[in-house]
Amino acid sequence: MPVLSVGASSVRRMSIQLGGVTIDCADPRKLAVFWAEAIGGKISDEFGGEFVFIGTGEDRPYIGLQRVPEPRVGKNRVHVDFGAADRNAEVERLVGLGATVVGEHSVPGLTWTVLQDPEGNEFCVGTQEG
Repeated sequence: MPVLSVGASSVRRMSIQLGGVTIDCADPRKLAVFWAEAIGGKISDEFGGEFVFIGTGEDRPYIGLQRVPEPRVGKNRVHVDFGAADRNAEVERLVGLGATVVGEHSVPGLTWTVLQDPEGNEFCVGTQEG
């Protein structure tokens, strides 16, 4: 493991990798159907109906779904961002799968659409311009 020298002491460099993003929900198996189709993945692991992981078979982070007893209230504190060459077509496809459009935003060089999955968890699809 590499060691960084800082003055007279040494600091050990920790290395972590993003495994995935987990979304709280009421019914992980049901919501997994939406997310598997949305990201072109498949259910890779399932743990007693409490946790479901969706992978794409590529070296990319998974989406996890975790059963929680309470409904989502208010705005997500963390959400997933996706990019698409044809944002409008992807948004239309996701709505066809059960997503809901919440809004559209732009800043110079970037446009994104905010959506909600069938349980109300927000995520974005964006396109960089120029």
